[in-house]
Amino acid sequence: MERAAATNELHRPVEVTGETVVRPATPASATVHAFLRHLGAQGLTSVPEPLALDGETETLRFIPGDSGGDGWRHQHDERGLRSAARLLRELHDASVGWVPPDGAVFVPPADDERDPDPSYGDEVVFCQGDPGPWNFVWHDREAVALLDWDFLHPGRRVDDVAYALIWFAPLRDDDDCLVWHHFPELPDRRARVEAFLDAYGWAGDLDVAEAAIQRRWRTVATLRALAEAGVEPQRTWVEEGSIGDELAEIRWIEDNRRLLD
Repeated sequence: MERAAATNELHRPVEVTGETVVRPATPASATVHAFLRHLGAQGLTSVPEPLALDGETETLRFIPGDSGGDGWRHQHDERGLRSAARLLRELHDASVGWVPPDGAVFVPPADDERDPDPSYGDEVVFCQGDPGPWNFVWHDREAVALLDWDFLHPGRRVDDVAYALIWFAPLRDDDDCLVWHHFPELPDRRARVEAFLDAYGWAGDLDVAEAAIQRRWRTVATLRALAEAGVEPQRTWVEEGSIGDELAEIRWIEDNRRLLD
């Protein structure tokens, strides 16, 4: 995981000033900026404000607070966990009805796997695609913003919710919980899943293990597609064994369903 983060920093350097963030643009950046402006027009300050896009880089307004590796500690207790779930729900709800501009680009591209979740009728939301604790901005154990919308795509709520549960519960082995997630003791995964879903306002039943497994498989598919297209840092991640890492994570969830029953 640390290797992947270092590779990402190498290929996608970010320059932060007191007011702005300048980062490499992607083919989806124009679409993402249109979406962020849509949220901003609704009065939301929990996403970055797009300021400029010159083809090579994008400029966004800086949102102060802890993020990246500094964000993990804020969600160790239930207060932080619930705040992230509430914010994710608010952003999903605000996305309903947005009409993407002509020629919109989504990475990964929208496909049939992302049909609307039946528990929400025919409703389509726009998913952030990478809602782990590192992409939230935190103030004193409260999630106040969600950054890095490069993987914006239309789809089911469960796509983001399952991804978030993988990293917030977390649905990972004990060593990762203690060493990589920095929990002071092993978390009660089932209780954290229940708290997140309650704060999100999840309606109906959810097979959490199966949803997480399917979400991991979609991550594998995205990694492979981007790597085959030569996109960095995914090309380097795959060369360094990230697909094998993902498959091991899937096996762990399959072997530990009892923790969520």
